[in-house]
Amino acid sequence: MALRREPHVLVVGGSDPSGGAGIARDIETISSIGARTCIAVTALTVQTHEAVMEIHHLQPRLVADQMCAALQANEVAAVKIGMLATAEIIVAVAAVLRESPQVPAILDPVLASTSGRALLEADAIAIMKRDLMPLCRLVTPNLIELALLVGAEHAVDEDGAVRQGRKLLAAAETHALLIKGGHASGPRSTDILLRSDQEPIRFDTPRLAISMRGTGCMLASAIAAHLANASPLEDSVRKGKGFVFEKLKKNAAT
Repeated sequence: MALRREPHVLVVGGSDPSGGAGIARDIETISSIGARTCIAVTALTVQTHEAVMEIHHLQPRLVADQMCAALQANEVAAVKIGMLATAEIIVAVAAVLRESPQVPAILDPVLASTSGRALLEADAIAIMKRDLMPLCRLVTPNLIELALLVGAEHAVDEDGAVRQGRKLLAAAETHALLIKGGHASGPRSTDILLRSDQEPIRFDTPRLAISMRGTGCMLASAIAAHLANASPLEDSVRKGKGFVFEKLKKNAAT
């Protein structure tokens, strides 16, 4: 029997001792939206705001056991997935998700750190597309991650990003993609929600002249928190985008 019946978001990802990204940022975001959090750690890192020095992967069985314990102990209403590190961990996470198909999963496909350190083994990308993405309600790649996932050059405009997104939707058989526009240029930051049976939906905010670690973690976690609180996907994305924008604006003002 679950000990706490209120909705929880299960966060699956890596630790960041600096607090700038990873599980620390996820918990902070989800809590500020009013949801509860439980966790399954995939990797321990040693990093600062400038660089990642060490990465230690956990055993896949231990990751799966953490997820199962969290699902047993709590009323998990959404899953947010971040750093997965290895193909073996991806397979283990996917196996647990298959046992709880009613719980929406949001995947932030973390491939590298802001400083450029690889956070997912190169041979694991195909496994992520084959085994994990079809199980996820939403996948949230930025433009760099999108290009790597489809094996193409970085899209130079919005039309190119949409074409790459549709290619990934078909190849990975996932339900929906949110293409993040933070790495684009121009005065507006536009994220694009793609679903195979619908027209693209754009979420647009002014582009702020500030960079901040962990914004991808924040966005996926915010969307998961709103899904856990029973908001529809489009509303959850809109609210999540607004949450990140307000955080960036507050940071720019300090």
